[in-house]
Amino acid sequence: MLQPSIFRDGLFEGQVILVTGGGSGIGRAIAHELAALGATLVLASRTVEKLEKVQAEIEAAGGKAIALVCNIRDEEQVKNTVQTIIEKLGRLDGLVNNAGGQFSSPAEAISAKGWNAVLDTNLTGTFYMSRAAHQAWMREHGGAIVNIVAEMWRGFPNMAHTGAARAGVVNLTQSLAVEWSQYGIRVNSVAPGLIDSSGLKTYPPQVQAMLQSVANDIPAKRMGTESEIATAVAFLLSPAAAFISGETLKVDGAGSLYRLQGYVVPEHAPWPTFERMKDEG
Repeated sequence: MLQPSIFRDGLFEGQVILVTGGGSGIGRAIAHELAALGATLVLASRTVEKLEKVQAEIEAAGGKAIALVCNIRDEEQVKNTVQTIIEKLGRLDGLVNNAGGQFSSPAEAISAKGWNAVLDTNLTGTFYMSRAAHQAWMREHGGAIVNIVAEMWRGFPNMAHTGAARAGVVNLTQSLAVEWSQYGIRVNSVAPGLIDSSGLKTYPPQVQAMLQSVANDIPAKRMGTESEIATAVAFLLSPAAAFISGETLKVDGAGSLYRLQGYVVPEHAPWPTFERMKDEG
């Protein structure tokens, strides 16, 4: 049986919603939440085994889902994936741009290949997916798009590549919300703070330990859960958010207002000062 949702039953009945990166972590939680609310889920990522596992979970619980392999960095694959959805399911009401990836590194150590990979996945992939959904269905029928970004409001030390990409997605969200308002398309973002997600396991042990300690500096005094991100996404896709577009909803336990960054500035000499005139008195 599908786990009950905090939202009303059948909220997305008859709707088709595409979730990129739906095979694990936050994407999996989003898929389960939307399936519990009646949506037909399209799960897309590069790894078919993960997708099929989540598809089987949803179907075993009585939900509806299909899995499509897609590299969101490949423009033609994105177009073909969206076209396949229209051909198989006849519509595309919602898009959750959740797929992404990054790695921890000082900015000076990030190679051009690493930089481009993170920008292409998090920013360009979001654009490709959004544009394909717009062109194939939403331009004529309307729809809702939710982009998953990150907490990067005070910079993102040791994650400069993903901070730049996610900030770009926030601006893209705002731009598309205005441009596509004429088509009845709403575009919003969700910015997770520190979330206890399977994605944390991809980081080195020392980074994982640092993140555990950072949780104590969040006003909420804990990490967030994948389910808390999933319900925020469901809200923004739902009619309850019918007058909301171009916004980024922070789900971070007030961490962006208070929390230390988990990055300690190394000891160094004070910066040189600037003085145009000295006090003669």
